[in-house]
Amino acid sequence: MSGQAGALVWALAGVPAATGGVLALAGRRADRVAPGTAVAAALGTLALAVTAAREAATVSAPFLEGLPLGLSAAGMPGPLAVTVAGATATVLLFAAAGREAGARARFHGLMLLFAAAMLVTVTATTLTALLLGWEVMGAASWALIGHWWREPVRTEAAQVAFVTTRAADLGLYVAAGAALAGGVGSLRLDRLPEAAGPWLHVVTAGVVTAALGKSAQLPFAFWLSRAMQGPSAVSALLHSATMVAAGAYLLLRLSPLTAASGWGGAAVAWAGAVTALALGLVALAQRDLKQLLAASTCAQTGFMVLAAGVAATTGGTLQLMAHAAAKSLAFLVSGWWLARLGTKSLTGLRGAARRHRAVGAAFTVAALGLAGVPPLSLWAAKDLVLAGALAHDPWLYAVGLAAAVVSACYSVKALWYVWQPVEGGAAGSAVRRAASPRRGPVAVSLAVLAAAVPGLAVLALPGPRAALGRAVGGGGPAPGAGELLLSAGLAVVAGCAAWALGGRRTVVPPAVVAAARDWLHLERAARVCLVRPVRRLAAVLAAFDDRVLDRGVHALAAGAVRCAAFTDRRVEAAVDAAVEGVGAAGRRLGRLARRPQSGLLHQYLAQAVAAFTVLALVLVLVR
Repeated sequence: MSGQAGALVWALAGVPAATGGVLALAGRRADRVAPGTAVAAALGTLALAVTAAREAATVSAPFLEGLPLGLSAAGMPGPLAVTVAGATATVLLFAAAGREAGARARFHGLMLLFAAAMLVTVTATTLTALLLGWEVMGAASWALIGHWWREPVRTEAAQVAFVTTRAADLGLYVAAGAALAGGVGSLRLDRLPEAAGPWLHVVTAGVVTAALGKSAQLPFAFWLSRAMQGPSAVSALLHSATMVAAGAYLLLRLSPLTAASGWGGAAVAWAGAVTALALGLVALAQRDLKQLLAASTCAQTGFMVLAAGVAATTGGTLQLMAHAAAKSLAFLVSGWWLARLGTKSLTGLRGAARRHRAVGAAFTVAALGLAGVPPLSLWAAKDLVLAGALAHDPWLYAVGLAAAVVSACYSVKALWYVWQPVEGGAAGSAVRRAASPRRGPVAVSLAVLAAAVPGLAVLALPGPRAALGRAVGGGGPAPGAGELLLSAGLAVVAGCAAWALGGRRTVVPPAVVAAARDWLHLERAARVCLVRPVRRLAAVLAAFDDRVLDRGVHALAAGAVRCAAFTDRRVEAAVDAAVEGVGAAGRRLGRLARRPQSGLLHQYLAQAVAAFTVLALVLVLVR
């Protein structure tokens, strides 16, 4: 790959990362220029993404010994990089129009860093590069969800989302270690299916766990409910083409790995199908628009995960792209209404679309797209996914089709509320909490996304679909006419039924509705099954540390002090006495030795005579 093409890939992640880093570090001094700078950087990144995808640019650089850092816009990463960059540009353009107070430089800087991390994740060709993007994306999401950090509920929500996804992210580290042990020395993503023996199953389990956690699939879905505490622009970007889509994208890209394991494909497919159905029912029970959209994100992402499990790569990719447009549009409209009306409850939004018809029309396009109504793009994408499911297992197809019906119900439910006349002049007339956003940038953002929702359906036509399949390196069966008519008819019938029921009470038991409204008590179950046992274990270990280890250390120290005192009193006294005795004996011998040293010559002569006499006697006696 030429240096120019390689530079494109580096710049694709480098431009938003560098700009975002500068804005985040500049602080409040850069608040005035931050929105425009961020939009310019996002548009430049979009141009780089289009060029890199067209050039199929690839680059590799040494990172660690034997573990290179590889990025590529060839194949599946190309269209996804364009999708991520496009969603980032439209969301930042919308965010730039807002006039709410806050650390705008930090906010826009973190949004760019978040997008840069997702672009690294999308274009990564090795697990090392993937982990770098994956980790930065998680950290940036934590900071963005808790952007209004002075409010404890925001910071707690950010912590719940971060800890939940981080727990699942450990699977990638397990997968990396197992891949090295299984002989995949370079950690290239396309070589992971070559892991030897049982290590292949460990790699698959680690990747699947991390992907399901990041994409808020069961049993990790509850963190996405907490993520709604962030600004609306964060929700729009996080739920559309970035963090939540990252796990599904990874599974789509590594479908050869799950297929090679023997069990991974079926496990992934059923996880996606069950999540699509269960979280669709959760969305149907919500009374808050943002919570409804959050649950629908889990459900719609479930179709992408289902596509990865049945190797319907083309359908899963189109589902990801179409969902990015529809969900970004829906969240931006909900944020616009929140700024104008000060409410996000469905009852409080009655008549909102009537009062602001252009914005209401944009939300209608998004909702009908999520409902799978023909000829919008998500209808075509879902049918491509369901065709792959039908080819593998009719029961899988039945669950996916039921989830598609539920998606029509919750989408039309939201539409029914916003288009209903205001009752008694009270609803929909909440006091404004903030100044309304400027209309120009908002109109551009909404118009682009509203055009993309039906426009992406072109990719489902035979010719473009084949080209997309070649581009992403995948395929999957095409739906027949009967399948298309069946899904379209069910979506229309279900939507009409939901509209007819409107806000009426259902015959579903209240306990079931309450469980669905509380996201199936998933967070409560996590706290009971994981958080409380861990805290209790920590308390037991702390008590063991205080009562056993700490006391043992104190007892050992006290014993050492007592031993030192005993040594000081007894042993040291005996040693001192012995030393004193030796010294005294030496002094006495010295005194005795000094007596003959009188200085008188006749005494020395007498001493010599006596010594020689004794010596002579000894010699005589010895002989």
